[in-house]
Amino acid sequence: MTTLSQGNGSLDSGPFYHGTKADLKQGDLLEPGYSSNYGERKKANYVYLTATLDAAIWGSELAVGDARGRIYCVEPTGTIEDDPNLTDKKFPGNPTRSYRTRQPLRVVGEVLDWKGHSPEELQKMRAHLDELKRLGIEASNN
Repeated sequence: MTTLSQGNGSLDSGPFYHGTKADLKQGDLLEPGYSSNYGERKKANYVYLTATLDAAIWGSELAVGDARGRIYCVEPTGTIEDDPNLTDKKFPGNPTRSYRTRQPLRVVGEVLDWKGHSPEELQKMRAHLDELKRLGIEASNN
């Protein structure tokens, strides 16, 4: 397991996960430059990862599409930084251990045994995201 500097001096040794609805295989690379799985589906400047299974579960459940949610174990190929959408004033100190990178993530495995959130929790989160969209607030891609 590799410990990576996040650029802010702190370290996280993972393991790292990526939640999505994409069907990937071991060795595949997740790279920036494709349509985002969220919001307006703009071209993503970053690839996102987390060191908590719960955050990956949210990613897989909230991703666009009808396919089943999947959680992959990933390995960063470069420097990672805190995800500003889930840190700073919103969650000081990055308790969700959520990161982003401009370099590819390599799929090294898949988490097959995980439990999703309840329908009530999903509805509450979707309602919250709909409200943010109504207010014109979308995740940062800069």
